[in-house]
Amino acid sequence: MKKLINYFFQGLVFIAPLAITGYIIYMVFDVTDQFSRDLISRFFDVHIPGAGVLTMILFLVLIGYLGQTIVARPLINLVQNFISRTPILRDIYSALKDFIAAFVGKERKFNIPVLVLVNPVTQLEKLGFLTEQDLSVLELKDKVAVYFPHSYNFSGELFIVPREQVRVLDLPAGEVMKFVVSGGVSGLSKHE
Repeated sequence: MKKLINYFFQGLVFIAPLAITGYIIYMVFDVTDQFSRDLISRFFDVHIPGAGVLTMILFLVLIGYLGQTIVARPLINLVQNFISRTPILRDIYSALKDFIAAFVGKERKFNIPVLVLVNPVTQLEKLGFLTEQDLSVLELKDKVAVYFPHSYNFSGELFIVPREQVRVLDLPAGEVMKFVVSGGVSGLSKHE
């Protein structure tokens, strides 16, 4: 009986995220499709199947465009100006903005996967990402900053380690991040 319960929960772990994601996607497209159908039929008296998908894509492109142009810039500047004047909010926002930009920004920081020798006696090594090579501000000439993400979480630890204990890996950064964040269960591949 205990095994059956275990299998039940294991099945739930596999199916629940897929089902919830599928349901959310279905609901968003269904609502958008219904809205688009009503709008199109009101003006043109015609039914176009899948208009919701097209509307959703166009809406996301429009939002992306507005976010990159003059229309949204004053609003973004106003919000960022307010945040920059609020002490605690400024620190949290700045850290989160830098963290997200490190993953998806133009100046990605998590693109150099490394293997760090943590304990020379036991040959314990840890996968991470080289985030800063120049620590002269901290007066640490022969050290580098390596970020170690936690498994199944968007957190991690930053270690300052001797340069000679860091070995750059010839692997795609995305593959290494996936491997670390999945706790090693996703496997590693030389191709992304």
